[in-house]
Amino acid sequence: MAKERIGMRKIKEVLRLKFEKEISIKKISLCCGIGKTTVKDYLAKFEKSGLKWPLQENINDEELENRLFSKTKEKPDAKEPLNFEYLFQELKRPNVTLALLWEEYKQNNSEGYQYSQFCNLFMRYRKTMNCSMRQEHKAGEKTFIDFGEGLKLIDALTGEIIPTQIFVSSWGASTYTFAKAVLGEDLANWIDVNTSALNFYGCCPKAIVPDNLKSAVNKACRYEPEINPAFTEFAVHYGTVIFPARPYKPKDKAKAETAVKLVKRWILARLRNRIFHSLADMNIAIGELLEIFNNKIMKRLKKSRRELFEILDLPNALPLPENSFEFVEWKQVRVNIDYHICFDDHYYSVPYTLIHQKLEIRATRTTVEIFKKGQRICSHQRSYLKFQHATSLEHMPPSHQKHMEWTPQRILQWAEKCGPCVRKLTEKIINSRKFPEQAYRSCLGLLRLGKQFSDERLNNACQRALEYRIETYKSVRNILIKNLDSLEIKTKKERVFIPHENIRGAAYYENEVYQVVNF
Repeated sequence: MAKERIGMRKIKEVLRLKFEKEISIKKISLCCGIGKTTVKDYLAKFEKSGLKWPLQENINDEELENRLFSKTKEKPDAKEPLNFEYLFQELKRPNVTLALLWEEYKQNNSEGYQYSQFCNLFMRYRKTMNCSMRQEHKAGEKTFIDFGEGLKLIDALTGEIIPTQIFVSSWGASTYTFAKAVLGEDLANWIDVNTSALNFYGCCPKAIVPDNLKSAVNKACRYEPEINPAFTEFAVHYGTVIFPARPYKPKDKAKAETAVKLVKRWILARLRNRIFHSLADMNIAIGELLEIFNNKIMKRLKKSRRELFEILDLPNALPLPENSFEFVEWKQVRVNIDYHICFDDHYYSVPYTLIHQKLEIRATRTTVEIFKKGQRICSHQRSYLKFQHATSLEHMPPSHQKHMEWTPQRILQWAEKCGPCVRKLTEKIINSRKFPEQAYRSCLGLLRLGKQFSDERLNNACQRALEYRIETYKSVRNILIKNLDSLEIKTKKERVFIPHENIRGAAYYENEVYQVVNF
């Protein structure tokens, strides 16, 4: 604009020198620093414009420019305008090119744009789109997944505030979105929410793009990331591949970042004032709003995410297998003398004939199966209670056969030799279990402390544990390690009565004068 104003000033100076000073074209050329031909051209255009010098006050620079350099009006374009939104969506389909779309356009518009102009107009339209929309996302090709900070749960019994995480999955082409709240980002939750996402879609993408969290990637690398083995099994089951985003490259998963932001603003913000006591209730509320979110018409594309998903992603995605992937953990264990094995701090029984043998555990979210050399021995419903026992009656020996010596009476006799307090504490441990056999492990550990620290010290430690009602193996062991057994046990001090004129005392109520009056 500044350059144009300088040009108009020069034209006005040419007109002033010509009509007011009446100097020659040659001198005007020298004074204004422009060619004589240009001066003649300006004067000729001024004569054709019909204007008079001096110019009227209502003629500004813009009006003067329009009068001197009036452009011939272009003929209105009779060509049918292009449907850029349709072209943009069609290019997401596999193998669709601009050349193919132009051929289809020309079949219906023989007088329409030629290929070069067609491409130029479309490229100009693409520049008006935002950065995320300019990325090439083929239909049915990728989903982008990520975690974000979720809402808070409140424990109905204790009032404890429990934070949650929100898992979000979004398709690249249609931005069709899935969201679910979880308690953490551990491997089991990670596999579960990814399985839930695919079941929600009813199909599987050809590639999944996660962030570099530990549940997905064991070792992040720009060129050769090490995928978590369980997540690899998940991908193999569904026939897809894992393409982790490059470290410190958020643009690689811009779809996920945007989806998480939209879910937080559109769903979680609407639930911010609601109180949830269970994760199930929270996910029901999230699911209701998610349905509205996916059916909402997007302003720019004039279609909902669900419509775009059904047009683009669903027809081009992979079908789901018959069975959903089930997360499995394997662990080698040895059977203890109480014919229980330990997994995730819970004890499960096996047939007593397998005592001291090595077995394998196959654990899912709902069951725990025990194998011996590939042969399934038994199974239990999985429990998440810490340090509890799951015991089947058929696993217990009818008469304890090879291990008859390990009876409650035998253990109590052994404890008696270490001291009376040891026996008393051992008896309390046995009586605290549903089955006596479940207490054998703790009792044997307790009695073996006598070999390590001496029977006398063990008896003193048990006396202290009984006095303070901390009747466990770990408590006695801590007492011995910290040499607390050598300290005197403090007895409760007798209460001292302090006489005072306002204190009645017990004697008052023994006095015959005191009477109980019934109202």
